[in-house]
Amino acid sequence: MKYQAAVSSTAPSMLPLPATIRAIRPEAADISTLFFDAPGLVEHGFIPGQFNMIHLPGFGEVAISISSDPAKLETVGHTIRHAGAVTRAIGNLRVGDQVGLRGPYGNGWPMQEAHGKDLLIVAGGIGLAPLRPVLLEVVANRKQFGRVILLYGGRTPGDLLYGYEFPAWREAGIEIHVSVDRADDNWTGSVGVIPMTFYQIRIEHRKTMLFTCGPEIMMRFVIFEALARRIAKDAIYISMERNMKCGYGICGHCQIGPLFICKQGPILKYAAVEPIFGKENY
Repeated sequence: MKYQAAVSSTAPSMLPLPATIRAIRPEAADISTLFFDAPGLVEHGFIPGQFNMIHLPGFGEVAISISSDPAKLETVGHTIRHAGAVTRAIGNLRVGDQVGLRGPYGNGWPMQEAHGKDLLIVAGGIGLAPLRPVLLEVVANRKQFGRVILLYGGRTPGDLLYGYEFPAWREAGIEIHVSVDRADDNWTGSVGVIPMTFYQIRIEHRKTMLFTCGPEIMMRFVIFEALARRIAKDAIYISMERNMKCGYGICGHCQIGPLFICKQGPILKYAAVEPIFGKENY
């Protein structure tokens, strides 16, 4: 499949540019990482936490966080759950096929602010994808960060992502605690929802920053556990990418209260959204 670009590489970023699939890596059931060769886009780099809009003619467009290494820009990777009409169609593509790609959009995780701090990273399911670039940047610049802890949970062992990278992350001094909601016969790790893993660690709240991404109900309880341990509200950052639609904040699908996630996010400081976060019909 070839993507027919209506514009040249000098087109405004609001228009998608052709991007060729260079590799596909299965990650879990109905989840894979697609690596795109996107000249004219990756040359500008990206910040961990930003997203691209992937366009497939005849199906539509989806916002997907970038999950690849920010230091390796030969290709840009997106870990995608093939659950909706557009993402299922993307899941049927093969190496050599093309899509339209525009971005990157949004802000990112506050990596500079995290220098010299302890970093607590909490992810649920595919919520680890927007945080993988953070972990890769930590590995590449380990001396710039204090203690780094990853708390990661999934529904089952088969839903966990990037397990093949855990040994390298641990070798770099990242503490990893993994839990599943439902174990199988081969699982020897923790069983339970991810907020319960807070009881397996001790933190120094005065110098700890929290980055979290996952189902909203999970993040609500993660924040509860963090606040109970006196992590400051303005040191807690969440990813709110689930409602993004256009990438520009024009369509209104991403609005929560007075904020437009495409423009002010997708990474938000909890202190800024506390009055509306977790409330229905915001």
